[in-house]
Amino acid sequence: MPVNQILLFNKPHGVLTRFTDDGGRPNLSHFIEIPDVYPVGRLDADSEGLLLLTDRASLVDPLLRPGGKPKRYLVCVEGEPEASALEKLRTGVELKDGKTLPARVREVAQPDWLWERDPPIRFRKTVPTSWLELEIREGRNRQVRRMTAAVGLPTLRLVRVSFGPLELGELPLGQWRMVTREEFKALVALERARRAPHSRDHRKPGRRGL
Repeated sequence: MPVNQILLFNKPHGVLTRFTDDGGRPNLSHFIEIPDVYPVGRLDADSEGLLLLTDRASLVDPLLRPGGKPKRYLVCVEGEPEASALEKLRTGVELKDGKTLPARVREVAQPDWLWERDPPIRFRKTVPTSWLELEIREGRNRQVRRMTAAVGLPTLRLVRVSFGPLELGELPLGQWRMVTREEFKALVALERARRAPHSRDHRKPGRRGL
């Protein structure tokens, strides 16, 4: 079997990010037949988009470190975001497990390239919806959903579109592909940067000149 297999998968809504399920629910085995790879990072069953799988943990470790490489999402929320809500997301939101790191966020138009979700979102006729592009550098459990809820914007749909240097791009829903040579090089560069020793001053201690 080839080593250093790294796959990008466009995960549909409702698919579990594991290869087995005693209840027979849709999982990765329904889409991916590559042996000995495992999913990296969290992407809940009710979330969609970019999922990374690999057989070499060290290559993707820099992507998972808190404060490390960003993950970018398209988020459909209930309500119209006020400037104060967006500013809270940008400066950090107080959650039960502590304050989040500052996020990058902006309001965007509904993407015209985005596939229809199955099942569709349940809209309320009297409540408007909006789309946000949100970028975070952490991976807490259901973090984006908790962040938007904390500022009064419940998440209705969540699609991950990038993970560090890796982009979902035009990968069709339910399909996977191997990383390109360029993407692999970018991951190797991240690993090498993580392993590089911190610069040290090897000069002998002495008195500083006045």
